[in-house]
Amino acid sequence: MELTRENYNETAKELLAFLQNSPSCFHAVKNITDMLTAAGFTEVKEEECWELKAGGRYFVTRNQSSVIAFKVPGKDFKGFQIMASHSDSPTFKIKENPEMEAENHYVKLNVEKYGGMLCAPWFDRPLSVAGRLAVKEGNRIATKLVKVDRDLLMIPNLAIHFNHEGYQYNAQVDMLPLYGGADAKGTFMETVAESAGVKKEDILGHDLYLYNRVPGSIWGAGGEFLSCGHLDDLQCAFSTLKGFLEGGHPECVSVHAVFDNEEIGSLTKQGADSTFLEDVLRRINSAMGRSEEEYLMAIASSFMVSADNAHAAHPNHGDKSDPVNRPYMNEGIVIKYSTKYATDGLSAAVFRALCQEEGVPCQAFTNRSDKAGGSTLGNISNSHVAVNTVDIGLPQLSMHSPYETVGIKDTCYLIRAARRFYSTSMKAMGSGSYEVR
Repeated sequence: MELTRENYNETAKELLAFLQNSPSCFHAVKNITDMLTAAGFTEVKEEECWELKAGGRYFVTRNQSSVIAFKVPGKDFKGFQIMASHSDSPTFKIKENPEMEAENHYVKLNVEKYGGMLCAPWFDRPLSVAGRLAVKEGNRIATKLVKVDRDLLMIPNLAIHFNHEGYQYNAQVDMLPLYGGADAKGTFMETVAESAGVKKEDILGHDLYLYNRVPGSIWGAGGEFLSCGHLDDLQCAFSTLKGFLEGGHPECVSVHAVFDNEEIGSLTKQGADSTFLEDVLRRINSAMGRSEEEYLMAIASSFMVSADNAHAAHPNHGDKSDPVNRPYMNEGIVIKYSTKYATDGLSAAVFRALCQEEGVPCQAFTNRSDKAGGSTLGNISNSHVAVNTVDIGLPQLSMHSPYETVGIKDTCYLIRAARRFYSTSMKAMGSGSYEVR
């Protein structure tokens, strides 16, 4: 089916709604699990026995911030078709005992950087707080998602008159958000508790983050661009989920994974460098009555697409991009190459062939040889589940800003490619070759 302007706009609006309802990694995973539940998926829990059925569709979460969904065709599956992305984005985390008095007239909040972000775009825009609370409920500790849904905070810039030369931002000095006047002292956690519908005195812990309140926008001469927060990497999480829901193959277990903490190295129990993916795959294999050898054979015929957004060539700083591998927005999925990534010639060829068959355009990204790039999920996850992997992404500007920009066509391209990927079976043929069906 030919993609039309109507398809692009409809999908862009759906993506914007998903992004704006996902101010934290916890909300993103909640929205994903709601979509899975609406599509007929059943939740299984790590602490319980898994009784899986042929043709069953399931999902499991870890820490409320990572989720893995899967479809089991039957006992005799040949491999796992995996797409992975991440739920977190660079932001500022609220510290313990966050209130700080300033000048005897202000109350500001003590925050720390989460991930590597562009600091300048955080100034002079309405912000608020979202995340989760750990609260006491009788003899148990429960968690509550919270989103303070109003303009609550702002990080005021220093006037040009006091800063003619400019300087590097100091997170402990420059980046602390203003909460209120002197009479606001002692009310911040009350505000959060009220939004969550709990008592302040019942809050025992919290994972709270700043989020940008500026609404997402479709803009440009022809409405070709989309800007919002959290595009890295919720655009990929959303797109691959849509393809996962639509696709499937009778010989493969389709797996959709969204990990937390990629922006800080994935070194958590819910990150790509944890056992989460391996645990799930092994439990699927075991629940279907298969042997360890059958599991290893399936891994050999499995494939992973690590989907984490890519840098588009910048209109004002084209010199920062590689001389020849220069992705552009609205021109297709980016295959990412680097000595730090999992992509190799074979995995790139497999993914490129699928895109060609689906009529989806592909581009290539490499860093300039004198510039270091960022990390991603593929090679990290491969240390636990060793499968052929390609690193891809969608091209964007202003990566790690609270307001990033992408092209409206590219979401549709990834949805189509993901649907095709999940509808494909790959069999390892030895000597570095695959049979793709």
